[in-house]
Amino acid sequence: MSVPRAEPASILTLPMVALQLAAFGAMCGFYLLLSVVPLYAAESGGGGLGAGLVTGVMMLATVLLELAVPLLLARLGYRVVTSLGLVLLGLPALALVPQGSGEAVRALVLAVSLVRGAGLGIVVVVGSALAAELLPPQRRAEGLALYGVVVGIPAVVAMPAGIWLSEHVGYAPVFLAAAAAALLPLAVVPVLPARTGDIGRGSVLRAFRIGGLARPTIVFTAVTFAAGVFATFLPLAAPAGSRELAAIALLVQAVAMSLGRLASGRFGDRHGSGPLLVPGVVAATSGAALVIWVDAPVATVAGMALFGVGFGVAQNVTLAIMFDRVERADYGGTSALWNLAYDTGFGLGAIGFGLVVGPFGFVTGFALTAVVLSTALVPAILDRRMEER
Repeated sequence: MSVPRAEPASILTLPMVALQLAAFGAMCGFYLLLSVVPLYAAESGGGGLGAGLVTGVMMLATVLLELAVPLLLARLGYRVVTSLGLVLLGLPALALVPQGSGEAVRALVLAVSLVRGAGLGIVVVVGSALAAELLPPQRRAEGLALYGVVVGIPAVVAMPAGIWLSEHVGYAPVFLAAAAAALLPLAVVPVLPARTGDIGRGSVLRAFRIGGLARPTIVFTAVTFAAGVFATFLPLAAPAGSRELAAIALLVQAVAMSLGRLASGRFGDRHGSGPLLVPGVVAATSGAALVIWVDAPVATVAGMALFGVGFGVAQNVTLAIMFDRVERADYGGTSALWNLAYDTGFGLGAIGFGLVVGPFGFVTGFALTAVVLSTALVPAILDRRMEER
């Protein structure tokens, strides 16, 4: 007599769906302006350095808030902190609607980016920590991948759409759309759990001290360094009159990233996520190297596709193995650490490239980006060897 096979635990519970809806709206608001605000800053007189500062300031605020989110969650709970993040991410975009140029406008752009970065830091840490708590452990890698795809869809649609809309209908409608996208998800926040029993423990410093988390953190920081470069400067590096090429390349990268993340999640639940870490870094590095030929459309699009696959794999693999190596009570600090790596790398990439592009140009800057990314192979290989032992 055969024993009936147990049905796998669901990864689409009502709170999980509400979390995905909230994260989807927040990321639409974020990605709509990710490349648009640097363009706006550059065209307002800030140039390439001004564009880099916009992304760098936003990521700085994101990093600082990520450090504080575990404490905020312990004191206020998931609903209040999520609401705060959505408001900070969406509301400031309205201040950019009256357009202009000059020092005052550039200062306003930096201030708005600072506040929006704080909102982003809250949303991303809460999202991945709560997702890890809501998902059944035996399906966590796939569930995190699905969550990653949902929050990655705005990168597929909103980031290139923002560039296209800014060129064809102007900046103001894009600013309004970004504000609305981030504020509308406030309607589903009441469905989220107010708090969980394990919410009060875990900080970034505590998480970093846990064995096995430092190496994937370093790997992911290097990968996101390149992501910050491409998101900020690819539209500026495209040949004159070919901004559509940058939009297409970023669209291809976002699609490839989502596919890579979903595929790695399914693989991870069946065979473990660790074996994919090195291949993910190799794919991302190879793609970044192709973008050196930014004047060649085929090389640019192919490079961003390959980079997107590697970026998606690295996202899911590092997050999954980090959660696998900690206790449930440390999910908040671990989520903050992973997101800290994401945004630190992203911001450093934008600022560092902004300093390089002036004296050396885009080609040299993209070559150096590939070199920085290649250094992630060292901790990735070490992590795989330690895991095998």
